[in-house]
This record gives sequence, structure tokens and C-alpha cells, in this order.
Amino acid sequence: MLTFIIRRLILAVPTLLFISLVLFLLLDLAPGDPMAQMPLTIPDEVKQKMREALGLGEPLHIRYVKWLYQFFVVEPGFFLDWLFGTNMMEGTQRVVSWQFRSPVFDIIIQRLPQTLWVVALAYAVGVIIAIPIGIISAYKQYSVFDQAGTLISMIGFSVPPFFSGVVVIVIFAVKLEWLPSIYDTTHEVKDWESMKIQLKQMIMPVMVLALQTTAQISRYMRSAMLDNLKQDYVRTARAKGLSEWSVVMVHVLRNSMIPVVTVIALGIPSIFGGAIITEQVFKVNGIGQLLITAIQANDIPMVQTITFIFAVLIVLFNLIADVLYGVLDPRIRYD
Repeated sequence: MLTFIIRRLILAVPTLLFISLVLFLLLDLAPGDPMAQMPLTIPDEVKQKMREALGLGEPLHIRYVKWLYQFFVVEPGFFLDWLFGTNMMEGTQRVVSWQFRSPVFDIIIQRLPQTLWVVALAYAVGVIIAIPIGIISAYKQYSVFDQAGTLISMIGFSVPPFFSGVVVIVIFAVKLEWLPSIYDTTHEVKDWESMKIQLKQMIMPVMVLALQTTAQISRYMRSAMLDNLKQDYVRTARAKGLSEWSVVMVHVLRNSMIPVVTVIALGIPSIFGGAIITEQVFKVNGIGQLLITAIQANDIPMVQTITFIFAVLIVLFNLIADVLYGVLDPRIRYD
């Protein structure tokens, strides 16, 4: 197993370098000027000096190599300095946002807690709800519960979050006045009362996001369970006199989780990428909203960094999913 993990990590290096190159080239070729937001009264020669100060006057390959060095060496160095109280990277140029004029990673770390409060909790709730729904729907195929689960999944797949978000705001915030319509990102959790306020404002965005997660994973879970319930080993287990709970929840569930693990693992990076549309609807000042404002402001360093972090997480969780295959299925051997 260790050999497989090391081999996959080594292979991930050229993969990530290729992704970074494609990402850098695409964003460099994209139309837009970071000086477009500046006042028209600023002379062109001043704007040109500002472009050079941002590093735009250097050749493409030089800017690409500098960005890679800053991403993989400088930023981890600053993290280690913060962690151990050292100053090894003091004075080193970091990846700086054109829009905020401050290090990109500092801004991302500031926004990340808001995203994790909402998106991570919604994903966890969606998975926790989806797996039992998929199991019961498969075991009681075509029952009333199965039909209800299918209906929920159809709603989750077909209704976009910008519509369902507005609907829940109208119902619970405007009509019933139970929940706040706007997410207060400045709210601090200090005691139980402030925690209740935080949970109250999280209910609607979590509800909208969890519906999508539940719809997707419950369908995968149901399909995998149905495939395994028809296998010969299930009939053999029942013939041996094993209880129905043991057959379904031990033998069938373990084999059914193998394809579902991939879906769950590959969905985790989306937590850190933020829910772009939902964050816009509920005014959650998270990573998704940060990415939108960076695109609108032509803040290329911010867009590059967030997108590349997302790519790194996808590669990492692909590896985690492959490792979990060996844990769930003893037939799979990597060494």
C-alpha cells in the first residue's frame, strides 16, 4: 500500500504541473485588463508602470516560473513561519491579489471558515441522509419510501440552487419570518446564544446544498445496493442462516460502498471551492463569492490560485478514494 501511495504521489507531480501550465496559459490569454477598473483620469504611462509593478511586463515563461515558485515554496514557507514562529521567508514576494493588494492565501484563509460553516456542513448532512435513503430504497424497491426517495432525487437534480434558494428565502424568511434572509458573515460565535444565531442563519443555505448532495449520492447508493442484492454471495449468506441485518448492513453495504466512495471523495474538493451560486444567493462571504469577485475584477492571481488549489484537492482525493477501495474490498491489492 505504501509503495502504491508513493508511486501515485510521484505521478501526481507532472499531472499538477501540466494542469498549472494549462490554467496559467488560459488565464493569460483571457480578455481583460487589471487596470480597467482604475479611474480614466490616470495617465497611460502611470497605468503602464502599475502593470509592471504587478509583474505584467515580464515574459510569460518568467511569470509562470515565479508563480510556481511562490505557490509551492514561498507560501508553504510562510505557513511554516507562522506555525513555528520563525522568519525564514521574511521579505520574500508572495502571490499577491491585484484586487485586494494583499497575499492571496491570507484572503483565502479569511474566507475559508465561512465556506466551511455552510458548504462542509451541508455536504456532511447530505451524505448522512443520502446513504440510509439509498439503502432503504434499494431494499424496499418500488415501495412508497422508494418512490418518495426518487421524487426527492428528481427535485434535487432538476431544481437549480439559484431557484431553490430564492424559494426557501420567500417561504421561511419573507412569509413565515422564521429565518434571516441574509447570511451575516460578521457574526462571531462566543456563547450558546450566538451559536443559535449562527445555526439559524445556516439552515437555509445548508438545506439548499444538502438537497443536491442527497439527490446525487442516494441514487448511486441505491443503484449499487440493487446490483449487490442480486449477487450469488447474498443468497449464500442467507442460506447459511445469517440475519437479514448482517446480510444487508455488513456484506451488501460494504461492497456497495466501493463506487459510492468515489462519488463522496470527489465531491469533497467542492467544499473548499465553495458553492458559488448558493453563496451569491445568501450573501455568504466565502470562497465561491471570492472567486466570482476575482473574475469580475480580472484578478488573475486570485483566480489562478483558487482554481489550482481545487485541482490539487481533486488529485489528492482521487488518491484517497483509491486507497479506500483496498480497505473496503479485500480482493483489491496494490502491492
